[in-house]
Amino acid sequence: MRVSRAERATNYVILAAFAVFALWPILGVVVAALGPDDAAGGTVGAGVLGLHPENFVTAWNQGRFGSYLRTSLLVSSTVVVVSVVFSLLAGYALGTMRFRGATVLFYVFLVGIMMPSEAVLVPLYYDLRALGLTDTIWALLLPQVAQSVAFGTFWMRAWFRSANRSVVEAARLDGASTWRILWQVLVPLARPAVVTLTVLTFMWTWNEFLVPLVMVVSESLRTAPLGLAFFQGQYTQGFTLLAAGACIVATPVVVLYLFLQRHFIAGMLEGAVRE
Repeated sequence: MRVSRAERATNYVILAAFAVFALWPILGVVVAALGPDDAAGGTVGAGVLGLHPENFVTAWNQGRFGSYLRTSLLVSSTVVVVSVVFSLLAGYALGTMRFRGATVLFYVFLVGIMMPSEAVLVPLYYDLRALGLTDTIWALLLPQVAQSVAFGTFWMRAWFRSANRSVVEAARLDGASTWRILWQVLVPLARPAVVTLTVLTFMWTWNEFLVPLVMVVSESLRTAPLGLAFFQGQYTQGFTLLAAGACIVATPVVVLYLFLQRHFIAGMLEGAVRE
C-alpha cells in the first residue's frame, strides 16, 4: 500500500500534536524546577528570569534524596533481578511443559495480576507484622516481588508458547538439557521480551508508593516517591523545590528507558510483527 505525501505529512502533524500535548506538563515541571525560588504554579514562563540549577542542589540536600534514592535503587534492583529470574523459570515451565495442575497454577498467577494491591495490603501488613518483618527491607521486597512475578510469568509464558519449536527440537537432538535450552537457546532469543519486562518491573517498583507508606516507618527505609511526598509536606508553598525533587526522583526511570528503548519497543511490538 502506497502512502501519499499528504497522508504522511498529516500523520506527522497528528503525532507532533500528541507529543506536544504529552510533553507540555513535563516541560512545565522542568522549567519550574529551574525557575527562581519565588516561582509558583509551575508555568512555562517561570524560567524567564534565568536558570537556577542550584534548586536541584537545595532540594537534594533539604529533601535527603540521596538516602531515598539509594533505598529505591536497592529495592528496585533486587525486585527486578529476583522477579525476572523467577518469571523466566515459571514462564518456561508453563509455556513449554505439560504437567498436572499447570492450568490451575497459571490461573493462580492470573489472580495475582487481577487482584489490586490495595485489596490485600492490610491483611498482608498484619501477616508481615506477625512474622516481625514490618519496617524492614523485606517488607518492601516481598510484596513487590510477588506482584512482579505474577505479571512476569504471564508475560514470559506468552513468549515461550510462541517461540520457534524447531529451535528447541534442534537443541534437544544435539543433546541439550532442559536447563541449557532455557538459558543458552531461548533466553538469548527472548532478549526483547526480557528487556521489556525489566523496564516495566523497574518502573513499577520505583514508582510504588502505597507499599512503602504502609509497611515502613523508619526514615532510612523510605523510597524516593515516599520521600518526595514528605518533602511536599515540608514545602507546600514552594513549587520550585518540589518540581526539582520530582525531576530528581523521575530521572533514573527516564535514563533506564533511554538506554533500553530500542529493546523495549521491540519487545512490545514483537507479537504484532510475528502476526
